[in-house]
Amino acid sequence: MLMLIFPDYQLQAERLAARLAIPTENVHIHHFPDGESLVRLPPSLPEHVLICRSLNQPNDKLIELLFCARTARQLGAKRLTLIAPYLSYMRQDIANQPGEAVSQRIMGQMLAELFDDVITVDPHLHRINSLDQAIPIKNAISLTAANEVAKFLQKKLDYALLLGPDSESEQWVSAIANKIGFDFAVATKIRRGDKQVEVSLPDFDFSNQPVVIIDDMASTGRTLSKATELLLEAGAQKIDAVITHPLFCGDAEAHILQAGVKNIWSTDSISHSTACIYLDNLLAGAVWDIL
Repeated sequence: MLMLIFPDYQLQAERLAARLAIPTENVHIHHFPDGESLVRLPPSLPEHVLICRSLNQPNDKLIELLFCARTARQLGAKRLTLIAPYLSYMRQDIANQPGEAVSQRIMGQMLAELFDDVITVDPHLHRINSLDQAIPIKNAISLTAANEVAKFLQKKLDYALLLGPDSESEQWVSAIANKIGFDFAVATKIRRGDKQVEVSLPDFDFSNQPVVIIDDMASTGRTLSKATELLLEAGAQKIDAVITHPLFCGDAEAHILQAGVKNIWSTDSISHSTACIYLDNLLAGAVWDIL
């Protein structure tokens, strides 16, 4: 095996390759003045190639991934495994208005045509139960970061109330709480737009409680900020946040901190200054399972 590493995800990919004890080669990217990408791979590849790259800010990355996968096949790769800890375009699984592209279905088919295996972490799926319904291949593998988050919190804190900001987060919050013996609660969210959300706290006594908000994704940060404001009004003692995928678009991180969150802890699914929960052990286990 060989792992191909893109420069924007180099540290995480190198940690994973070291855990797998496999060699690495860099994918060289050059951007022309008009925005086109030139992708260059090593001139010779083994039969099994792993490509490790998270797909946040996806549009340029997906074109480069397409070039990389097609070229790898031409250079001798018989099996291609994509490791994308964050997988983009999974949220839209229906056309909300006539004529809309259903991005999940289109992206899933594209990845199925390029790769033999796809491994990701906590993809944002709404109305489907498994990743292979979006990516129609045998090894469409959806992992969860719940164990890694639980281990991190257990080392970091003696106790905290875990709060999920919406019903979709309950699966992660409950799993983490059950592993480490913390209590948990789940809020209610109604999204009115990209940056407009309404959040309602559950009927729970938050006074003098240390709270950790657990969310799979932070994009604009408005959900986390609103939940934090409500928790402070309810008398919460201290509020931290754990994010699986720290997208943090625009002023999101600053907005969350200004709302009163003391610490933001994220996984390294995306390169970010808050990334301190490493996923290489989780991802390595998934790779060994498919060999």
